[in-house]
Amino acid sequence: MPENFTEIIFSSMSKAFWIFFKETWWLWLILFILFVIVTIFTEIKNKISREKKFSGIESMRKGRQILYNLRKLKPSEFEDYIANLYAKLGYNTERVGQSHDGGIDVIVEKEGTKHYIQCKKFITRKVRASDIREFYGAISSKLTQGNGIFITTNYFTTEAKKFAEDNMIEAIDGYGLLKLVKLVGEPVAPNSKIETIKIEETCPKCGAKLVLRNGRYGAFYGCSNYPKCKFIKNIYA
Repeated sequence: MPENFTEIIFSSMSKAFWIFFKETWWLWLILFILFVIVTIFTEIKNKISREKKFSGIESMRKGRQILYNLRKLKPSEFEDYIANLYAKLGYNTERVGQSHDGGIDVIVEKEGTKHYIQCKKFITRKVRASDIREFYGAISSKLTQGNGIFITTNYFTTEAKKFAEDNMIEAIDGYGLLKLVKLVGEPVAPNSKIETIKIEETCPKCGAKLVLRNGRYGAFYGCSNYPKCKFIKNIYA
């Protein structure tokens, strides 16, 4: 009797389960499809996340190489490079850095506003507050109609950043410089030779200073006495 009763109970439960499954098969199918979709979506999401991480690591590696190449330039070559970089960004550019430059290495102009730039090709030394103060002293009389930009291949100390902020000087460190480099796609890949600008001091026609300008067909040297003097020279000539 107990065995028959158990068999009856088991049979009843089996029939009930089969009827339930038969009536709700569409629900189980939906759940299965949802499970597959979630599994695939999770795998795709994880793959994208991994690729982003790997891409970030690769970008960091390339960034370090770019900075390494920039730090190998001579100070005068680094100033030339910055002048060329801003010319490609659409600025009229004049490279003025010399032994008596008064702290100003490059002057760039766009939309009527001048920007006075000091370039420091530092490898291990950070830019100190005293460096910014010295630069500020050289440009303070010009800031009513222009801006100051201090560019380095390394870092700024906290005090230097604070002084630059307080005195409206844009402080561009190595990684800020990388953003500008990548923005214009400068050729600073591993083992590539960085093109630099050879600065001519005076116009051979009238004796006025040559300045770097940006035209329809790229950067070129033009006479500062334009339009009286229309001498131009290719930057790579």
